[in-house]
This record gives sequence, structure tokens and C-alpha cells, in this order.
Amino acid sequence: MTKQIILTGDRPTGKLHLGHYIGSLMNRVDLQTSYKQYVMIADWQALTDNVANPKKIRDSIFDVLLDYLSVGIDPNQTTIFIQSRIPELAELTMYLLNLVTIARLGRNPTVKEEMRQKGFNDESSSAGFFMYPVSQASDITAFMANLVPVGEDQLPVLELTNEIVRKFNSTYGNVLCEIKPLLSNVPRLPGLNGKDKMSKSLNNCIFLSDDEEVLKQKVMQIYTDPNHIKITDKGSIVGNIVFSYLDAFDKDKNEVAKLKEQYSLGGLGDIKIKNYLFNVLNNLLTPIRNKRKDLINNKDYLYEVINKSSIQAREKVQLNMKKVREAIGLNI
Repeated sequence: MTKQIILTGDRPTGKLHLGHYIGSLMNRVDLQTSYKQYVMIADWQALTDNVANPKKIRDSIFDVLLDYLSVGIDPNQTTIFIQSRIPELAELTMYLLNLVTIARLGRNPTVKEEMRQKGFNDESSSAGFFMYPVSQASDITAFMANLVPVGEDQLPVLELTNEIVRKFNSTYGNVLCEIKPLLSNVPRLPGLNGKDKMSKSLNNCIFLSDDEEVLKQKVMQIYTDPNHIKITDKGSIVGNIVFSYLDAFDKDKNEVAKLKEQYSLGGLGDIKIKNYLFNVLNNLLTPIRNKRKDLINNKDYLYEVINKSSIQAREKVQLNMKKVREAIGLNI
């Protein structure tokens, strides 16, 4: 029997970046040939911290879709859908909210960290933002998924999802499926400034759609070793974001090892190593940019992809929700 995967997807608040690419997008490309895969554009969840700017979300939906298609996610193998096209997800969220306490939600480290980054506190955070992990649990369980590729920062969300699944099943019967996380080889990519993870909201990222000039500018501002002032100085590899990115994206591991040794011993300047990194990233992004250019003006095709896939996704959820309602006793 083919295993299913539901990827909670990405919030449409702008274009996707290298952190998305290494953390989840390549997993999705690799797994789509072996699994029944669903990828969600989470517009409802984007509203939790963009409630006054729905236009930003609306405009970003096709940016995210373009990034998905440009990296190689194939709509003939992967079902790409918009969250708000499936109202049953909101229904299931309501059921699941009754199975988790406010105190338990408040202990979620993922939410705490995101609140810190966005400057929220208990008084300023909306209920929707505070409770979005339950919405994510609904997205996953509505498809009866059993494997979810995530970054390590989302592990607490999956832990909470499994707690809710166990609570539902013990209360209403064995209906929902527990899930297992699938981490990428680089589950957390640091931002350009060396602080926090790469994030659109922190303005510390390289987007998949950045052109060569913008890419070069961003690479040149990457945080390295502040004590490596002269080329002859011995440099530190630990915490050096240039080498973090080379570890993640350069396939020539022997060359990376040589560069690390040379940098550590002295004799390799920051400009030279950044130029090397630029070439690695530019070679990676060039075919993605080209594919994006081919697709960006083909709006009819983009609408066809999202409409067809959202219909297919809803049909799947409707079948599963019938089982959920029957288990709860709300199938009047």
C-alpha cells in the first residue's frame, strides 16, 4: 500500500528562500515518486500574523506555487492545494481544539520562538496565531498522513499533533493516524547575519528567485569570522555562515574540506571564499530562475494546476471527514 504524506506546506507571505529549499522542497521533489504527496499553500495560517494585509497573502499564493514548480515539484505526482479551498479543515480544527488545553498550547516552544521573533506577547498575540499548531494538526490528520517532512523547529508541532490524535482516538475510537517526522539533512539553515534561522520576516534570507546581482550582494554581506581580518589570519569555521552554506549546498565535499583547512590555517580570504560560495549558489539557482521565467506568464496553466489539485485534495478530505463525524456522532 502506498504511504501518504501531507506536507503542511508554506505560508504565502512572499517568495520562498534557500532555507525552504534545503529544509523541505528537495525532500518533496525526492519523495513524490514514491509516496502520495500533498503540499499545502497555507493561506489561512498566513492570516494569523497578516490579518490586516490579506492582499499580501493573495499576491504571494502564486509566488509560492511558482517556486514549487520551479524546483521540480510535479503536479502530476504531487497534489498542490490551497488551504482555504478545503473548508473541512476548519471544521476539523474546531473538533481538535476541544482536545487540547490552553496551558498545553502555551508550552509549545515553536510558538514561543515565533512570538519572540515577531515581537508578540500573551497580550498582543491573536488567538489564531496562538492556536495555529492545532490548525496544522488538522491539516495533517485530515489526510490520514503518517509521514511529514519538517524542519527541526516544527518537531514540537508534530509532538502536539500526536498527542491530539491519541486523545481523539481514546475518546471517539481509532480513526486518526499518528505521524512520524522526516528531517532533512540540513533541518535548520542560519540566516545571512548568523542569527536565528533564515526567515522572510527577519529579512536575512536568499530567495530562490533572486537574480545574479542580488545574489552576489547578499553573499558578500554574509557573516563570517569577525576576527579573520587579514588573509594570513587563522579563521574559525564554527559559526561561519559561509561554510554552513557550503556544507549544505556544495556537492564537492572534498573541496569544501580543503577550503576549511586552508581557512583555518590562514591564507584564504573572506572575499575569495564568498566568491566561491556565490558560484555554488548561482549554479543551483540558475535553472530554478529559468523555469520560473517560463512559467510566470502562463497564468492559465497555474490556475489549472491549483484548481484541479485543490478539488482532488478536498475530495480526499471529505471522505476522511465522514469517518470523523461518524466517530464523534455528528453525522446526522
